[in-house]
Amino acid sequence: MRRTTVRRTAVAASAVSLALLLSACGGSGKSEAKDEPKGEASSSAPAAPAPGGAGALPKDQLTKLLLADGELPDHKVSEISASDLTTAKAMTSDKAECKPLSDVMMLQGAGSPAATAARKIMAKPKGPAVGADASSEEKVAAAMKGLGALITSDMLASYTGQGATEAFAAVKKAGADCAGGFAMGAGSDKTKIKKVAPATYSAGDEAVAFTLSAEVEGGSDNPTHLVVVRKGNTVAGFYAISLTGQSEQPKAIVDAQVKKLG
Repeated sequence: MRRTTVRRTAVAASAVSLALLLSACGGSGKSEAKDEPKGEASSSAPAAPAPGGAGALPKDQLTKLLLADGELPDHKVSEISASDLTTAKAMTSDKAECKPLSDVMMLQGAGSPAATAARKIMAKPKGPAVGADASSEEKVAAAMKGLGALITSDMLASYTGQGATEAFAAVKKAGADCAGGFAMGAGSDKTKIKKVAPATYSAGDEAVAFTLSAEVEGGSDNPTHLVVVRKGNTVAGFYAISLTGQSEQPKAIVDAQVKKLG
């Protein structure tokens, strides 16, 4: 599948960051961004306490706390390239009250985090691999199955003072304020989120979850899932999508990441 085709599909299917979807048909092979997100502390900053402590964690410590490849069965964990993170930063909501939601979805973190770090996690397609001698129909079916795999962003944001509590509260409020939907994107690429419905998840010090209905071509809905968990001064955000619309809350990923936070 061509990269441009994946991009068009991604924009039509959901407002999820292109950082997650540009390489949906294969690993990007790129290294994580070297530049720092807004307000991010330098990696040379003094060591900070663990997630439940009083200080913000710098980027290098957040990165170590992210799930790594091999830690989650049946999933592939990948880095996110600098260019994809730049694209994600350009995407925002058309409604100010919905910005906390779009900021988490776009890997920026709600509010003013001192540091952020993120990974892409893709569920491995179940079933036997298709061999070189497979028919063209079998290869197409396998490709579509791979395209339908659940893709989840795993983003950690660290805050100083009451920043984490305030950021979590802003996300929770935005979920209620934006129940009727909003639009988001960059430039001429816009996606309509038709509604934001409450969902259930419990972990950490606080947790909130939503099911978002993104409008796709033809007016149908593509359900996507957003989960945000606060653990001390660290807020974890997860956004999950399947390009075929068969998505589900990424509970195994969220459980594993929250456990790793300690």
